[in-house]
Amino acid sequence: MCRDGFNSSPEGPHLAYTRVWIPDPDEVWRSAELTKDYKEGDKSLQLRLEDDTVSPGHGGIVQYPIDVQGNQLPFLRNPDILVGENDLTALSYLHEPAVLHNLKVRFLESNHIYTYCGIVLVAINPYEQLPIYGQDVIYAYSGQNMGDMDPHIFAVAEEAYKQMARDEKNQSIIVSGESGAGKTVSAKYAMRYFATVGGSASDTNIEEKVLASSPIMEAIGNAKTTRNDNSSRFGKYIQIGFDKRYHIIGANMRTYLLEKSRVVFQADDERNYHIFYQLCAAASLPEFKELALTCAEDFFYASQGGDTSIEGVDDAEDFEKTRQAFTLLGVRESHQISIFKIIASILHLGNVEIQSERDGDSCSISPEDEHLNNFCRLLGVEHNQMEHWLCHRKLVTTSETYVKTMSLQQVVNARNALAKHIYAQLFGWIVEHINKALHTSLKQHSFIGVLDIYGFETFEVNSFEQFCINYANEKLQQQFNSHVFKLEQEEYMKEQIPWTLIDFYDNQPCIDLIEAKLGILDLLDEECKVPKGTDQNWAQKLYDRHSGSQHFQKPRMSNTAFIVVHFADKVEYLSDGFLEKNRDTVYEEQINILKASKVGASEVGTRARMSTARAATINIRSSRPPLKAPNKEHKKTVGHQFRTSLHLLMETLNATTPHYVRCIKPNDKKLPFHFDPKRAVQQLRACGVLETIRISAAGYPSRWAYHDFFNRYRVLVKKRELANTDKKAICKSVLESLIKDPDKFQFGRTKIFFRAGQVAYLEKLRADKFRAATIMIQKTVRGWLQRVKYRRLKWATLTLQRYCRGYLARRLAEHLRRTHAAVVFQKQYRMRRARLAYQRLRRAALVIQALVRGTFVRRIYHQVLREHKATIIQKHVRGWMARRRFQQLRGAAIVIQCAFRRLKAKRELKALKIEARSAEHLKRLNVGMENKVVQLQRKIDDQNKEFKTLSEQLSAVTSTYTMEVEKLKKELGHYQQSQGEDGSLRLQEEVETLRTELERAHSERKILEDAHTRENDELRQNSVKENLLMKKELEEERSRYQNLVKEYSRLEQRYDNLRDEMTIIKARRAQTPGHRRNPSNQSSLESDSNYPSISTSEVGDTEDALQQVEVSKAAMDMTVFLKLQKRVRELEQERKKMQTQLEKREQQDSKKVQDADLAYNSLKRQELESENKKLKNELNELRKAMADQATQSDSTHSSPDSYSLLLNQLKLANEELEVRKEEVLILRTQIVSADQRRLAGTQVLVAGEEGGKLGVLEPFPFSFPNLGWNRFTVQGALPACLFPLHWMPCFLSFISSKTEDWGYLNEDGELGLAYQGLKQVARLLEAQLQAQSREHEEEVEHLKAQVEALKEEMDKQQQTFCQTLLLSPEAQVEFGVQQEITRLTNENLDLKELVEKLEKNEKKLKKQLKIYMKKVQDLEGSVGLKRHELNRQVTVQRKEKDFQGMLEYHKEDEALLIRNLVTDLKPQMLAGTVPCLPAYILYMCIRHADYINDDVKVHSLLTSTINGIKKVLKKHNENFEMTSFWLSNTCRLLHCLKQYSGDEGFMTQNTTKQNEHCLKNFDLTEYRQVLSDLSIQIYQQLIKIAEGVLQPMIVSAMLENESIQGLSGVKPTGYRKRTSSMADGDNSYCLEAVIRQMNSFHTVMCDQGLDPEIILQVFKQLFYMINAVTLNNLLLRKDVCSWSTGMQLRYNISQLEEWLRGRNLHQSGAVQTMEPLIQAAQLLQLKKKTPEDAEAICSLCTSLSTQQIVKILNLYTPLNEFEERVTVAFIRTIQAQLQERNDPQQLLLDFKHMFPVLFPFNPSSLTMDSIHIPACLNLEFLNEV
Repeated sequence: MCRDGFNSSPEGPHLAYTRVWIPDPDEVWRSAELTKDYKEGDKSLQLRLEDDTVSPGHGGIVQYPIDVQGNQLPFLRNPDILVGENDLTALSYLHEPAVLHNLKVRFLESNHIYTYCGIVLVAINPYEQLPIYGQDVIYAYSGQNMGDMDPHIFAVAEEAYKQMARDEKNQSIIVSGESGAGKTVSAKYAMRYFATVGGSASDTNIEEKVLASSPIMEAIGNAKTTRNDNSSRFGKYIQIGFDKRYHIIGANMRTYLLEKSRVVFQADDERNYHIFYQLCAAASLPEFKELALTCAEDFFYASQGGDTSIEGVDDAEDFEKTRQAFTLLGVRESHQISIFKIIASILHLGNVEIQSERDGDSCSISPEDEHLNNFCRLLGVEHNQMEHWLCHRKLVTTSETYVKTMSLQQVVNARNALAKHIYAQLFGWIVEHINKALHTSLKQHSFIGVLDIYGFETFEVNSFEQFCINYANEKLQQQFNSHVFKLEQEEYMKEQIPWTLIDFYDNQPCIDLIEAKLGILDLLDEECKVPKGTDQNWAQKLYDRHSGSQHFQKPRMSNTAFIVVHFADKVEYLSDGFLEKNRDTVYEEQINILKASKVGASEVGTRARMSTARAATINIRSSRPPLKAPNKEHKKTVGHQFRTSLHLLMETLNATTPHYVRCIKPNDKKLPFHFDPKRAVQQLRACGVLETIRISAAGYPSRWAYHDFFNRYRVLVKKRELANTDKKAICKSVLESLIKDPDKFQFGRTKIFFRAGQVAYLEKLRADKFRAATIMIQKTVRGWLQRVKYRRLKWATLTLQRYCRGYLARRLAEHLRRTHAAVVFQKQYRMRRARLAYQRLRRAALVIQALVRGTFVRRIYHQVLREHKATIIQKHVRGWMARRRFQQLRGAAIVIQCAFRRLKAKRELKALKIEARSAEHLKRLNVGMENKVVQLQRKIDDQNKEFKTLSEQLSAVTSTYTMEVEKLKKELGHYQQSQGEDGSLRLQEEVETLRTELERAHSERKILEDAHTRENDELRQNSVKENLLMKKELEEERSRYQNLVKEYSRLEQRYDNLRDEMTIIKARRAQTPGHRRNPSNQSSLESDSNYPSISTSEVGDTEDALQQVEVSKAAMDMTVFLKLQKRVRELEQERKKMQTQLEKREQQDSKKVQDADLAYNSLKRQELESENKKLKNELNELRKAMADQATQSDSTHSSPDSYSLLLNQLKLANEELEVRKEEVLILRTQIVSADQRRLAGTQVLVAGEEGGKLGVLEPFPFSFPNLGWNRFTVQGALPACLFPLHWMPCFLSFISSKTEDWGYLNEDGELGLAYQGLKQVARLLEAQLQAQSREHEEEVEHLKAQVEALKEEMDKQQQTFCQTLLLSPEAQVEFGVQQEITRLTNENLDLKELVEKLEKNEKKLKKQLKIYMKKVQDLEGSVGLKRHELNRQVTVQRKEKDFQGMLEYHKEDEALLIRNLVTDLKPQMLAGTVPCLPAYILYMCIRHADYINDDVKVHSLLTSTINGIKKVLKKHNENFEMTSFWLSNTCRLLHCLKQYSGDEGFMTQNTTKQNEHCLKNFDLTEYRQVLSDLSIQIYQQLIKIAEGVLQPMIVSAMLENESIQGLSGVKPTGYRKRTSSMADGDNSYCLEAVIRQMNSFHTVMCDQGLDPEIILQVFKQLFYMINAVTLNNLLLRKDVCSWSTGMQLRYNISQLEEWLRGRNLHQSGAVQTMEPLIQAAQLLQLKKKTPEDAEAICSLCTSLSTQQIVKILNLYTPLNEFEERVTVAFIRTIQAQLQERNDPQQLLLDFKHMFPVLFPFNPSSLTMDSIHIPACLNLEFLNEV
């Protein structure tokens, strides 16, 4: 039975087994348990300590005495279910031991350093770096309510930021605590949060400057103390300003009470300010040689504390960060050097050696003192004066002025005062400069202040600094108390609870003691005004004045100290040094020397020193009585200044909404996660946390919403009361029945308020109810188990009996069976023995027979084998002899044939020669042909000679072969004779050896095959691994590319926003007259298309750009301008030169064109003449034939119209012949022009058989009837395109077959025409050769000129380099800059000139293109007219063609097309039509533009489409349906451009009809890339919209909503659940809402025809986001890390998986993305006790990192008392087992991570001609082609 949950009840608060807290000297508070009920009047309690340790001799019982008069009973302990709460106010019993124990449990067991205490965030310094401050954690807390997440400094910062935005009121975050508690780090993280969440809207990077101020202030204001290695020795208040959109626009810093005494004195194991050691660490740098610094141990001001280094801190690295921060804040390099000079001078001043004279009243400094020389040199002051006035002072009386010497101690004090003064002024100047860098001219709408101020301090010796610090903490505590009281009052009034005055500690009397009239500070200032005032006199005045005050006390053993009773503790202050520190005196003579500084080394301090007359930061003490005060400001002391600045700070804080952060130092040894209860209690008392608890406990500290109370304590409600639907009424009736005292609770408007302890009492009742139910369940289950056990025993008994009886029967049967088996065995054995004897004899006989028979058979076999081999040899020999005789006869026949054919050929050749002599005119025309014949004749002779030699070689080879065969025959006979009977045995041996070798070869082959198989497997595995790596790299590359696309779209959006803002600003400035300045970063170059590689001449200059150019020209250096003028003149000369060359080129081109026209005309004329002759002959022949046919028809009485019909056909044939001739001439002209464009001219190359020479075919008329060329005459050398090489054998055979009929070839004089054509072509080739040689010469000259120019430029650069080496480094830098400016200017001018040239060429080409287009149109019109006339003549009717899948539109209708189809189109208009209809329409328009070869139209249409889509998406950037619609259409258009591109890789699935719709003229590959990038941008916008809709639902649906009713319970919550940040109303979502929303997304994407692969990727991304957001919240929320939450999560995940399977989306990989969340849910449900459980967790949670597993285990919180917490030892076991993992250090998942999207090619099955355009699109101007 569990008794730990019982605490108290209204009837008996201290009963037996109640756990209480008792004081303990070591642990402060200790837990114990009552062993006996307490009764009124008892003087003691009987207790048993928690660890069962008692004093010996007491029988295990401890007697705890009770103060009967005060009735002070021990504090009651909270139930274990409440221990470890995020908010201390959620505890039922609110007192000091409960607070201390809760903080200790959270800090040590769960490693939680943050805890809420009402409105206060308690932060315990872990002394260890924790991974809870990354960017992912900032984004996780951004936008969250303060009570929804675990306590964190980011939650406080988010609350302040949210209240500033909602209430439009300034906020303050007050960070306080002891030195070493982590105040500076907490303030730094708060500022980092504001810089991240409220980043500046402009490019000023003000947030970076705000963060950059931290390293500077830490360097000059932080130091190592015994309590902290980085202790802030000053207070600061930073105001971060925001504009109306709550972006950071500026900041301001105020500092308080710098500890100047640390500059000249440090205690043991402490250091001076960090900047001194950083500068010494960097003294070896070249720029710091003049500082004359060495290591820090060599300087007195830096080495008084002993060790000058800090473990784990690199001063040189920190110094580099400090310099970078100075640079970022705009401090010039010269000013930085000046600052470092001043700091170095302070170190040298501390090392100045002061020598005391013998009289002891005077001192001196050696003139050769090195450090004084360095001090004067660095500050630029006179050495003699500084040496004199360091040892003397001036006394001024009414009559004269004296110069007095000073003692050694006085000189040291004066030197130290001077050093402190210099450092304080430098500190003030740096702070002032930081404020200037952070200042903004924009109007500040609101601000958030971060106050980092020292906490309450008490040391063994407390002086003036501790007094001021504690005074400031008194003021802050007063403000804190009033604010807490005010919030409690507002809460009661809001809930309409009767308000009763709560008594809280008011420290106003203590504040009056310090700051009131004649208070401590007032008396201190009066004593400072007295000429001979002392600390003892001031202390005596305090005793006399304030001895009666309850907050002031006098120590018994001292007359120079006093005690002030502060709110936190009593503090004893030693009055020694109060007056000196309050005056802060520096001698006037030393100040005047500093004012007279001559060099610029102290220019930084000059401004601060000059302000001494105004700034009121110092008193200048003089011995002359002040006759007249020159400035009242000189009367202000340090105490007066601090009091004034503190009042200003309190006014600022009172005008803002404060947020409190109290930093606690857990131990003084700086040990990580070590908790010292004594030190913690001291700080809790001092920082006001316990006061907050006391104020809360005085009223109704426990507060429950009605809904939460009902869910938690529903088990206490009776069944009949549950019938009531009003939960509020149910709660009232239950409480009235359970708690009889009506004062213990109050019913508010939305909450129930409880007194302290009542929640614990209700928890006890709830636990009792559960316990009773558990007992009932146990009773029933145990009875059922006993009945089951009895039935099992009975069944077992009957079974045993049955088996025993069966065993006996089986044993008898076994005996009978064995006896029978023995008989059978004997029979079988005897039979087997007889059978074996018989078989042995039989085998012996068979062996003998086999051997005998084998011998006879082998003899017969060998005889047959020899006879067979002899037969084979005879067969082969006879065959060889027959073949040899046949070859001899065939060779002789061939020789005879060759001789006969040669004789016949000679006769024919002789006849041809005779004929050739008779035809002299043919010989003149065919000189080249005769040469060719002679060459062929020579070639034939050569071949005959070669044939003779080959024949002789063949006969020689034949004879040798015959001799070798005879020799082999003889050897064979000898061999057969030598071989006898042993041949067969040798052959068998050889066969055996061969067989063994074969087997060995087989084994080796098997081995090789195995090795090959292994290698293949290894290669396959390696290839698989490499493929996986390549895929991974591909995914990473695709992710990087898409991230770049995303960043590009973001920058594009930002550019548009800035452009809109500039437009608004210009409009405002135009309305307000006056001077205005154009922003320097405003760009006026705009382009609708973002792809300069495709779009041209779309970027236009505007007036702003022209103004910028004019301003930049005006600001240009005069020398650069003169150089530019010189360069312009040179370029003008070069331009004229190029112009002349261009004119020459144009003349040459015109000549070439004229030559080509002449060639074309001559070819046309010759062709027409030859055709004319042919037609005349054919016409005459046809007329004769027609006349004969007519006579015959008259005689045969045929139809009289046959003649006219034949004439008509002849006319049609003539007309068609004219058309064909025209086409042939056009083709020839194109061929000739193509031939001219070739540099060397393309000729038909014939491989010469002699030496491999290349020749050109001679002109020759020929016809190819087999190839379709009938009587086609080639005049001149044939180009390669007309005479392919694979036709060469046909051509040669044709020539050889037609050489006989020369008369036939020369019919109608065709050879003469061919000769003329050959001459023309020869002229053209010669002209081309000359043109090519001229171009070559010009190119060589041009290259030579370039080489000369490069040589000159190289000489100039060498000269410049040599000159530069002679200059100083600064001059080299300046010269380099000037050279770079000159180079860039020249490049700019060159580029401008190139642009102008290209524009001119473009205009010229456009004109030529227009001319050519006009010619083509005229030619097409004439051809069309001829064809039309031909059609009319033959009266052929034209068929109506079908729709070809193209849409035509006019250029002026393009804007209307884009508006109707893109800009104004709504997806609802296309419901019921073909999906992605706009994409198909756009492609049909593109196809028509491609069909007419209009590249301008294609470019314009695609560019307008892309820009239109971008505008639509920008306008509807939150519309999922519109974004999905255009994603599907963009992808479909991309698929169409791929499918119909003509690329075979994309056309594999096309039909024949679809292949006809491919593009013919343009390659749109670049536009495909543009559309792919656009698709990526749209996809990212789609994901962003979907995530924006789903993200608010995820946490509520996955973690908070009860999917399984009654499973989870609600734990008590504290103040933070009632934060004002929470919106009114129920914003909870259930899982069904998430599923409905994803159903909506899926339906929209499917209806709009989005590719299924993209839909899978969309839901994979969304499920990853669900996983990341849910897991991140789980890792940052202690209240949801429970067993019931794990069950809810698993149920919700199963519902999502079921939804995926129902939508057929399970293949998307979405479930795999949720694996971390699945494992986290399983981790919450697993058992967490034994090492076996730890191993199971480690093996299961593979997708979770070690940090995430440990974090979940630390956060695990039982919702009921029956659950057990996870022990620290178990978590350590988990960490030990997981230490080998190489997990990333990131705790949270990046929910903004986006997987790279892949758009697979998905061709459409539709054809373009089947698409119908609906009338609702208003596209009537589109014409179907």
